[in-house]
Amino acid sequence: MSIRALDPVRSVKVKLGLLVGASVTLASVIATIGSAGGVPIWLGIPVTIALALAVTQLLAVGMTSPLREMTVAARRMATGDHSVRVTATSRDEVGELAQAFNRMAEELAGVDRQRRELVANVSHELRTPLTALCALLENLADGVADPDPGTLRAALDQGERMTDLVTDLLDLSRVDAGKAPLARETVEVRPLLEAAVAESRVGGRDVRYVVQVSPPDLTVEGDPARLRQLVANLLDNASRHSPPGGTVTIQAGAVDDRWRLEVADEGPGVAPSNRERAFERFGTLRDVDGGGGTGLGLAIARWVTDLHDGTIGFADPEPGEFGARVRADLPFAPTRSRQEEIPVPEPAAAPVGSPATAPPSIPSRAAVPSLTDTAFGDFWPDRAVPGNVPVLLGALGVGVLAGVVLPFRGLGLAMFLVLVAAGGVLLAASRHRRDPFTLTCAVLCLALSATVVIRDAEWIVLLCLLAGAGLRAVGLIRGRSVPSFLLAVLAWPLAGLRGMPWLGRTARMITGLGSGAALLRTAVWSVLGITVFALLFASADALFAEWVGALVPDLGSADLAVRAFVAVGIGGIVLAGGAYLALNPPGTDRGERAARPVAHRFEWLAPVLIVDAVFIVFLVAQATVIFGGHDYLERTTGLTYAEYVHQGFGQLTVATALTLLVVWAATRKARRETSADRAWIRVSLGLLCALTLVVVASALYRMHVYQDAYGFTRMRLLVDVFEGWLGVLVLATMAGGVTLRAAWLPRFGLFSGVALLLGLAAINPDAWIARQNLDRYEATGAVDWHYLGDLSDDALPVLATLPQHLAECALAIDDRERDDWLEWNLGRSQARAFIETHADDWQYREECPGQTSR
Repeated sequence: MSIRALDPVRSVKVKLGLLVGASVTLASVIATIGSAGGVPIWLGIPVTIALALAVTQLLAVGMTSPLREMTVAARRMATGDHSVRVTATSRDEVGELAQAFNRMAEELAGVDRQRRELVANVSHELRTPLTALCALLENLADGVADPDPGTLRAALDQGERMTDLVTDLLDLSRVDAGKAPLARETVEVRPLLEAAVAESRVGGRDVRYVVQVSPPDLTVEGDPARLRQLVANLLDNASRHSPPGGTVTIQAGAVDDRWRLEVADEGPGVAPSNRERAFERFGTLRDVDGGGGTGLGLAIARWVTDLHDGTIGFADPEPGEFGARVRADLPFAPTRSRQEEIPVPEPAAAPVGSPATAPPSIPSRAAVPSLTDTAFGDFWPDRAVPGNVPVLLGALGVGVLAGVVLPFRGLGLAMFLVLVAAGGVLLAASRHRRDPFTLTCAVLCLALSATVVIRDAEWIVLLCLLAGAGLRAVGLIRGRSVPSFLLAVLAWPLAGLRGMPWLGRTARMITGLGSGAALLRTAVWSVLGITVFALLFASADALFAEWVGALVPDLGSADLAVRAFVAVGIGGIVLAGGAYLALNPPGTDRGERAARPVAHRFEWLAPVLIVDAVFIVFLVAQATVIFGGHDYLERTTGLTYAEYVHQGFGQLTVATALTLLVVWAATRKARRETSADRAWIRVSLGLLCALTLVVVASALYRMHVYQDAYGFTRMRLLVDVFEGWLGVLVLATMAGGVTLRAAWLPRFGLFSGVALLLGLAAINPDAWIARQNLDRYEATGAVDWHYLGDLSDDALPVLATLPQHLAECALAIDDRERDDWLEWNLGRSQARAFIETHADDWQYREECPGQTSR
């Protein structure tokens, strides 16, 4: 049972206003605290939005869920299930609609029950006379019985019994039509009752009738035919339930401004819990009181009393008596005229669960999908993942750990501990934690996380962390294709919304079903009590004020604000994204469409061969440059060779990536039924891949020439690695083309990319860049000392090998503070040792030999 804070509000508009006001107010307060505490904007905005959305979700609980419940309930009712109900705790327009829906469901359930009882009762009532009549007619047809008056009278009795049933049904049809005329006349009560008793005696039941009218000449206004029908139905019901030799008493008399009709029998009576149901249509009470008949007599009796502005019901027997007593109170003169057509009211529905109208089955609540179920549909079903308190506590623990150890520290051991803790929580929560692919991804993520304690270069550490986050998402959902990899990365932030129902179930496990509101009230009053009395005592006693100041942190300090934002941010990322993604990964491979080959081979082959031709022409141009020499190139294009190779490197990288896309599209469109089809695929696409490898080699050579001319940088090294990775993918594509099966290729590309990134981190890229630039300096005498000085501490072991007068051109020894153990990093540790050794005799130089223009 969730907390519905806005349920007492009677207007949807007011609810929306309160919702917007509370969200905006909270967002403003949090943003103000973050700004005053110096929280960076990249951290403050996401945390503020997340907390505002959380408050919105908390306050909006129940605002629209009745509408979704009604949709589900209506579908179930269309299949014949009328026991479903919707939650109707809200007091606004939606809540009123839910209450009306529940009343409609109750009435439909009653109608459906009456329909079933009608079929059963009418079938039962018709079967007995029809069986007897058929048997009698068969005897007459076979000559077994003679058609004497007694036999014919028996046949007539069975026919009259069926006629009575049909007459009751016709009367009921008038009730259902909602209209009935009232012919008012003056009616003498005693003759009316005696005539009804005389007709009842014809039925042959062994009962005695007693008629009592006071005063004897009592007269009333009413419809004689309807009143006679009322009395006849009551007498039929009383004689049916009376024991043999019993007495049926009919009393009529004036009571104030009305007259009263009572019919009492000496039968078993009707239990108070079933009295109202007896007046329903087909309310025979056969299942509880052993009743009989069609169940229409008392329903028609109520209809007649309603026509006369009266009431009817069961009354308790007189003291010392037993049996059933039906009492009808009628006015002396009904107010309706002869020509007036009177709508016949339906019986008022009793409250849900009342004994009189309780349906056979207990009403059930509609299993309504949440708003997130509707938004994500079949792509990401909730699967009713049960709440998981350990996962919630683990994610919150990671957030607290991050808030304690990360702020005001550089990347180092503290970040590694947080990453390991977060990875451990996600792996423990993963439903695929024993899957080899998921375990491999976890090991690679651990290796990528280790870069924060090994390398000081933030660019390579950031790339490793981003790659680790994406790899973790892919590992949690066990992606097998490139689209599933992309969807896995997108699913991480979306899991914060998708996991809201799961978070609610987990919260209810902590608070206990139904006690969430009580716990919230207890917490609010406890905090209020502590705050009020602590402030009073602190203002009254200096020593107590000192104790309070030591225990309570300064809520306005920047330190606390930053730590709180970090804790909420990291904990939210682990909980909202990773934890739910691990517990309930989406079906990312479901949406992949099956390949649809084209009808004709030329439809895919012609474009591929054209691309092959373009590649061949380009390679011919490359050969011309190689054999024509640099002078030919400069005469023809006006570009130096270094300018020429730099101009086309980016385009060649894009062309390599597009080649992989062309191969993927062609394999999906090409038929493979015949050996000729398969041969054309291998030849055309194999040639394209081979030409692409030459382009990859050309691109790498161009970058090598450009680096020799202009020096080595981080971006150029990273582009080299990326181009090399594309070459590896092309080789893998060619290997897959041998068997025309390459389901393993996406995961191979993922792991090979991670392996190259780890290899790049392992070679110490900043140190490698420094070494290459120094080698170039030795060869050409040109180097960008300022760029070398901007490299991270990872490059210091290489730069320290220079003569001191040259090392002083690239290294500026600053008065940095010593890192604590949580900030320890191998690169910075090595730099600290060098700084402590040379701090006294180091002089940074501005004018250095061979400095190139930047």
